[in-house]
Amino acid sequence: MYDPSMRVLTVLELLQSREEVTGAELARRLEVSPRTVQRYVARLQDLGIPVQGRRGVGGAYRLKPGFQLPPLMFTSDEALALSLGLRALAHLGLHALAPAAQGAAAKLARTLPHALREHVQALEDGVQLDASPWVVGTDAALLSELLRAVRATQVVAFSYTAQTARSTTRRASVYKVVHLDGRWYAVGHCHLRRALRSFRLDRMQDVTALEETFTPPADFDAVAYLRSTLPDAPAAHGVSVWLARPPEELRGRVSGWHTEITGEAGGTRLRAQRDDLPSFAAFLLGLDCAFRVDSPPALQGIFQTLGERCRDAQAQSPQP
Repeated sequence: MYDPSMRVLTVLELLQSREEVTGAELARRLEVSPRTVQRYVARLQDLGIPVQGRRGVGGAYRLKPGFQLPPLMFTSDEALALSLGLRALAHLGLHALAPAAQGAAAKLARTLPHALREHVQALEDGVQLDASPWVVGTDAALLSELLRAVRATQVVAFSYTAQTARSTTRRASVYKVVHLDGRWYAVGHCHLRRALRSFRLDRMQDVTALEETFTPPADFDAVAYLRSTLPDAPAAHGVSVWLARPPEELRGRVSGWHTEITGEAGGTRLRAQRDDLPSFAAFLLGLDCAFRVDSPPALQGIFQTLGERCRDAQAQSPQP
């Protein structure tokens, strides 16, 4: 004995396999009354499937000519989740996947019944996603190669440029790949350091999966490890600086950790919490743009000291 949902699907299967099926045959095959068959057909029509009926003696049903049933059927929530997920790719720094995401979104729209497609479009139109200027662009092909190695538990070799701008050749057993605070990280065992390490994907190059394999630790929490290596307590100094560049020109150059940025007077207002003010002063100098330090006074004092050191160094240098 069929349950009601199975009977509805059976009606659809019969309509797809035949050019036309009479109501009497459907009733006989399903062991129900002709009126119940009408309810099943109405249910298919409510789902957006174009079932056409012919009344009178020998009345029959058929699918609209040229209609091709999509390979997958989605609920409203499932379709919305897929659509928003495709749009969110642009906010993960995977810019190379933008054409693929647009193509996939177009295919999704074509597979949805008309009523559901209009519903999802209305919900999409009411959503605005703000792209953070601090998301660092990442090579999608490099990410794909890493994920294949993670799945196959293969050791990877790559060139890595550290913050000191010195490049080294590394081998690592990557356990997980993590997106955190605008950046992608590979987390695993570094064979050079013989310890657990994280690597920023935007600093990795020439990733190659090797024949060597490894056994990853069970239930490894890469996010917890990564957060444990980053400062999680408020820093000693609250910093407020105005930069003479708009936020979009500083994309990927400022850490989003304990940092707030907003557009202001044609430039950028940067508010942050920092422990190491001398390092932050060096970072500001490296941005190659004019800036004004509004607080804290200690940071202003560091720049005063740096200015005096620069003047002393210039005075002691041989004149050309």
